[in-house]
Amino acid sequence: YVMLLTLSPYTPTYRDRVSPPGVMIRPYLNGFTIAFNVSQPSTWQPYVDSMHHFLAAYDDKVQEEKNIECVSGQYFIQGGNESEEKKACQFKRSLLQNCSGIEDPTFGYSKGQPCILLKMNRIIGYRPGAGVPVSVDCKVQKGNESDLRAVDFYPGNGTFDLMYYPYYGKITHVNYTSPLVAMHFTDVKKNYLVPIQCSLNGKGIINDVNSDRFLGRIIFTLSIGK
Repeated sequence: YVMLLTLSPYTPTYRDRVSPPGVMIRPYLNGFTIAFNVSQPSTWQPYVDSMHHFLAAYDDKVQEEKNIECVSGQYFIQGGNESEEKKACQFKRSLLQNCSGIEDPTFGYSKGQPCILLKMNRIIGYRPGAGVPVSVDCKVQKGNESDLRAVDFYPGNGTFDLMYYPYYGKITHVNYTSPLVAMHFTDVKKNYLVPIQCSLNGKGIINDVNSDRFLGRIIFTLSIGK
């Protein structure tokens, strides 16, 4: 009990060996295979519903009410007492453009061009990229590279802006919404299992540990039928 009294509820005692971040995707329903037939809405509607549910917290109005506009391209360092509530930067779903679900409420699934969102795991105090935004790229994990012919990334060129870091923890950073990168798979081989690996790239990022498929990268399969 006495030892517990020495621990801070806001930040870890030791942060000199913070692990590089892992990543996760949305939608995530039944594992890491996203399979559907374009001509059968019942096969892709659950993915669409999951996306809308996840992005509800990113609605522009919600973000404008809860969070502030920040200066892009630099870390948002907040001083003061560690128990003070921290401000959070706006991440509006409109930043995701063609993958926002605003103009196309099916996120491309009805056209066989699905959007998938990539989210970096939260690590208190971590400043990814050492001053340079971390970027995302995707490729065929095993097989013919031509099976994945085109991917668009949003926002911008598929980077995590520095202004969303560092994260101060759920107790004080109450309105924090993790930044996202949307991957729009506009041209993938149809009627075929295409294993895809999407990776983080930046200083301090580790994405090549074979024993951990979530550290700095994620592997999933697209199966898009006509």
